[in-house]
Amino acid sequence: MVKMIIVLKSGASDEKVAYFSEQLRKKYDVQVNAWHGTQSTVLGLLGDTHKVDVESVSAYDIVESVKRVQEPYKKANRKFHPDNTVIEVCGRKIGGGELQLIAGPCSVESKEQICGIAKRVEAAGASFLRGGAFKPRTSPYAFQGLRAEGLELLLEAKKETGMPIVTEIMSADHIHLFEEVDVIQVGARNMQNFELLKELGRLDKPILLKRGLANTIEETLMSAEYIMSGGNEKVILCERGVRTFETYTRNTLDISAVPIFKKLSHLPVVVDPSHAAGIPWLIEPLALASIAAGADGLIIEVHNDPPHALSDGAQSLTPDQFDRIAARIQAADKALKGLSASAS
Repeated sequence: MVKMIIVLKSGASDEKVAYFSEQLRKKYDVQVNAWHGTQSTVLGLLGDTHKVDVESVSAYDIVESVKRVQEPYKKANRKFHPDNTVIEVCGRKIGGGELQLIAGPCSVESKEQICGIAKRVEAAGASFLRGGAFKPRTSPYAFQGLRAEGLELLLEAKKETGMPIVTEIMSADHIHLFEEVDVIQVGARNMQNFELLKELGRLDKPILLKRGLANTIEETLMSAEYIMSGGNEKVILCERGVRTFETYTRNTLDISAVPIFKKLSHLPVVVDPSHAAGIPWLIEPLALASIAAGADGLIIEVHNDPPHALSDGAQSLTPDQFDRIAARIQAADKALKGLSASAS
């Protein structure tokens, strides 16, 4: 685990960085890893750093600052990766400054249903299609999803619209079925399924990681670390609400998690107001609050016939409702970007 980071001054040459790194290795018997950003280079020191003299290291002319690190995660840590991570999926960028709308039904039910919804949400401005093929349900008697058939139907919807698909995986045994899925979602119940996270770390595919309903921000980042430590650094964090004593809503949206994630980590952050609220009329204000807090995207449930949905119909928007809300979200996002531009 990285115990100390050294931020070098902008413009430090490769030769100076290499020489300085070698001096640290020889003098303090530590391992030195380098992360190169657009603004600066960051060195991470591993090993016993207790004997490292901070003042002595700070005296080198290429050193901007020296900090001892307490966080147990390094790959997800903004200290080691100052620039925001931008994940590109089928030409769409998550984390690149453009708000991405991910929309679709909780569960895939039929070709007509998923293709019809895909066309409606795309027309309203959504850039990704969400839909559950494998469904984790509290009751073993509830609809569990169409499974492999559901994945095929999602791919049919992608063919008809061109929208990349986002869908949840339940088990490492199913990874071979997800080869054509664009973004694999890890649901709240599986956030700490570490064996699954390790296997996803071997893939070269974006992973949307939902925060568990009773997990801390650090625990969420540590789950991201499991994926990233395996070599897959295409992780998208998702805040979907946590369980509190409040019973009016399905969960309580932790809106503060968005700026905290953005401060602690370089990974993009999306918000799921549908699962956070569980109430359709709350989705719009929570979505607007999320983009004001800095979210890179929103994932919203939309169903063509919510009263007859096979899962989570009570929290789903109709396509007409999504049309109106998406327009307001996009207008608010444009206004916020205008304010930011004028302020700078």
